[in-house]
Amino acid sequence: MKSENNLPVYNQQVVFIFDEAHRSQFGEAQKNLQKKFKKYYQFGFTGTPIFPQNALGAETTASVFGRQLHSYVITDAIRDEKVLKFKVDYNDVRPQFKSIEREQDEKKLTAAENKQAFLHPNRLREIAQYILNNFRQKTHRLYSGTNGFNAMFAVSSVDAAKAYYETFRTLQKEADPDNTSSKRLTIATIFSFAANEEQDAVGEIPDESFEVSAMNSSAKAFLTAAIADYNKTFKTNFGVDSQGFQNYYRDLALRVKNQEVDLLIVVGMFLTGFDAPTLNTLFVDKNLRYHGLIQAFSRTNRIYDATKTFGNIVTFRDLEQATVDAITLFGDKNTRNVVLEKSYHEYMEGFTDLLTGEARRGYLDVVAELRNRFPDPDEIVKEADKKAFVKLFGEYLRVEHVLQNYDEFAGLKALQQVDVDDPEAVEAFKAQYYLSDEKIAAMQAIKIPSERTIQDYRSVYNDTRDWLRRQKAGDEADNTMLDWDDVVFEVDLLKSQEINLDYILELIFEHNKKNKSKAELIEEVRRLIRASLGNRAKEGLIVDFINQTNLDSILDKASIIEEFFKFAQSEQKREAEELIHSENLNVAAAKRYITLSLKREYASENGTDLNDTLPQMSPLNPQYKTKKQTVFQKIATFVEKYKGVGGQV
Repeated sequence: MKSENNLPVYNQQVVFIFDEAHRSQFGEAQKNLQKKFKKYYQFGFTGTPIFPQNALGAETTASVFGRQLHSYVITDAIRDEKVLKFKVDYNDVRPQFKSIEREQDEKKLTAAENKQAFLHPNRLREIAQYILNNFRQKTHRLYSGTNGFNAMFAVSSVDAAKAYYETFRTLQKEADPDNTSSKRLTIATIFSFAANEEQDAVGEIPDESFEVSAMNSSAKAFLTAAIADYNKTFKTNFGVDSQGFQNYYRDLALRVKNQEVDLLIVVGMFLTGFDAPTLNTLFVDKNLRYHGLIQAFSRTNRIYDATKTFGNIVTFRDLEQATVDAITLFGDKNTRNVVLEKSYHEYMEGFTDLLTGEARRGYLDVVAELRNRFPDPDEIVKEADKKAFVKLFGEYLRVEHVLQNYDEFAGLKALQQVDVDDPEAVEAFKAQYYLSDEKIAAMQAIKIPSERTIQDYRSVYNDTRDWLRRQKAGDEADNTMLDWDDVVFEVDLLKSQEINLDYILELIFEHNKKNKSKAELIEEVRRLIRASLGNRAKEGLIVDFINQTNLDSILDKASIIEEFFKFAQSEQKREAEELIHSENLNVAAAKRYITLSLKREYASENGTDLNDTLPQMSPLNPQYKTKKQTVFQKIATFVEKYKGVGGQV
């Protein structure tokens, strides 16, 4: 367009449609377009327009494209359940750095001495340790074996990325020198050269190119080392040449989406345009404003499932006013109430939704009702009581799931493990959570259910769900006196707190070291298993293992897992042979069908595989259907018990 002056299209009617219209529409290309096209129409789409409030120059989105034709803003998307709210923690608990973390003056923030203060080793170490300590809480991985989510960490510069990356590596090595812990995080980083181009709007995140050669030697050396770590972890072979770096970018993006990377440290890359529904948390040690803030926060608020209720933002600088300014500019008059999640105190004590007028009970009220109405879970026998309990405990699961994201709630739960009669333990706890005497006294006054009590409630909740499924599936459906259609079992929330088999076996090992009573061990294990959705069918198998095994001869946690699988595979083979013999099944066909069912982890009546297992009998025989159903139910139960065990039948 710049070199062509007499193209026929210049005199034709032309429509231009620009996406991301807040960027790059104020320069020479726009001037040439307006000068050369005689009959043109422009339409621009943007989620973050340039208004006078966030413009760096005279031009705004309206001055280029004309008046706004239509708006669909973040509040609309949240109301329509297209994206999630944000929960923002302004984490400035490091007393010696509060002054710079709360600084709002741009000139002071960019001053050399403050830049160095932000990179003070003590500050970096405290923040990195906080992230390591709270990562599983924020990403919903508190329970062993749950996938949860992953996180991103936005930092202010390449120097900051390098310093944090090395600090994380040091801290993880100190905590796990042999690199054997399953809790060690997989951490990666990516950055490139950002040209020092003039920005059009306050807070715009500069584009980073794939041209690594423009970096200085120190940044390039660090990136080379970080990619080498990545190659070692994932057995890849990427480099810092232009093509190799682009391939690294693509591979990293895929592994973040697949949750193979736990924490990604970034400067600018991935903060705009990158969507990963499995990412729920953004840690921030970077000054964000307007467009850049909304873009960065929005990496976390993509819809996933019931376990993801909002995007988690944890900032280590005071971005409270910047957050309010940004969501107000790009939203509507109700933005703050719609976009930002409620406070810890509101979820604890209850609140009224300003948009719907609906009153929401707080955690304390729900817990009080649970304690008063159902003090003994074993006494929940009547159907009316079962239904009332399921509704109430579902309400508990929902509010507790939200509160898991709040540091205050994590501290409250941690306090339950502290011996309040031990002054040293109390002082250590106060120092860890930066608590005053008044705050810890207030926390001690809050009574929350013990973990054991909640396990008992979960067990009854799961038992009721199983009972109701049997009622609906069997001939007893008419015996159900109540309508259960208005009851929703919070299965996704239960699964998010699921414990895996390895965790149960490790608990058996630890318990046996402290207490040799198998009766007490079995009672504890039964409680744990019944509170679990995925391992309930294995209760008898695990109890048999405890009773039939000399636990004292097992030397470590790895060995108890190995011994259990040997035992389980032997029992699986024995029980399969008994089932085939007792039902007089076709041996080869039955073994084939059972093996296939174990592999896919469920038994199916579809196809002819099940029919092939049955003894010779005419399908017209009245007993054929009964026999088929009996065999199917027995094999389905067998598969539920032994899935994941491995071995042969």
